[in-house]
Formats: sequence, C-alpha cells, structure tokens
Amino acid sequence: MKSYKIVVLGSGGVGKSAITVQFVSGYFVERYDPTIEDFYRKVLQVDGDEVELEILDTAGTEQFASMRDLYIKNGDGFLLVYSIVNGDTFEHIQALRQQILRMRDENVPIVIVGNKCDRSDERIVSYEDGIILSKEWRCPFRETSAKTTQNVVDIFVDIAKEIGSGSDSSTKCKPTCCTVQ
Repeated sequence: MKSYKIVVLGSGGVGKSAITVQFVSGYFVERYDPTIEDFYRKVLQVDGDEVELEILDTAGTEQFASMRDLYIKNGDGFLLVYSIVNGDTFEHIQALRQQILRMRDENVPIVIVGNKCDRSDERIVSYEDGIILSKEWRCPFRETSAKTTQNVVDIFVDIAKEIGSGSDSSTKCKPTCCTVQ
C-alpha cells in the first residue's frame, strides 16, 4: 500500500484541525483550540487503490514557524488552507507557498483549500480569487466546510491524486466550489 505524508498548513483559526478531524474521525470540532502539532493516519480509496495518508496538522501561529521547515522538507504534499471570511489568511497561503518553493521542487503537490464556505454570507475572499490562484499555481482548488463536511474528503483525494500523478499536469487545475445548501 502506498503511503503519503500530507502537511496541512495555514494561518491560525482557518480550520485546519477541524478539516482534519472531520476527515479522520467524522465529527466537527466546534471550538478553536490552537494546535502545536497533531498527527493522524487514515486509509483512503483513491481510484480503486488503498492509500495510507499520514496527516500532519500544523500550528498556524508564527510562534511555531521554525518547525515549518521540517514539515516542508518531509511532506509529500500540502493542503494550503485559508478562511473565506478572512482575507489575511488568503494572503498567508501565498507566503507559505513561497516558503515551500524555496525548499522544494516547483512541482510539489499542493491543493488550495478555502474553508468555512458554510459562512458564505460573511465571505471576504471570492470564489473567483481561489480559481485565479489555482490557475496561476496550476493546482486544484476547493472550497470546503468542516462543519457541513462539504468537499472535506475530496481535498484529501485530490492531494493523494496530485502526489500519485507526480508532475502529470492532466490532473491539475480542477477547481470545485462549495455549494451552500
């Protein structure tokens, strides 16, 4: 069975832990409790094959930024998470990508994740902004909601496919929005 190391990066409070816990355990973490580092494993079906994901949920605060270099060196792929209700977090994932590119190959697998789409009435970052960034970076983009589970599994499938495809650009740039019901 293939095993992939997934690193979840983004600012504090964007929902990195909520997404990860929702994916691994199937429940929504309601309150914000800043993470230092949490590690999870889950087996996932991807195109008929079982893949073991080793997921590292990282700290979003600058206090633990020095640990980020180690995560970046060891990760096979990255979920860069921002909150659609906070423009600063969208800017922050762009800085995170630059940090990744300074240490890694240009073709490192990344999925852009706009979280909290259940709060679209409070939206600051447009869906189109995510699409534009996705096209610029040539990587998948999805809006998610850890609360409603919208697209949560899909982002982990996307990153597993990105890692598995290597530099095959045929799987790149398939943005998917979150439809609020």
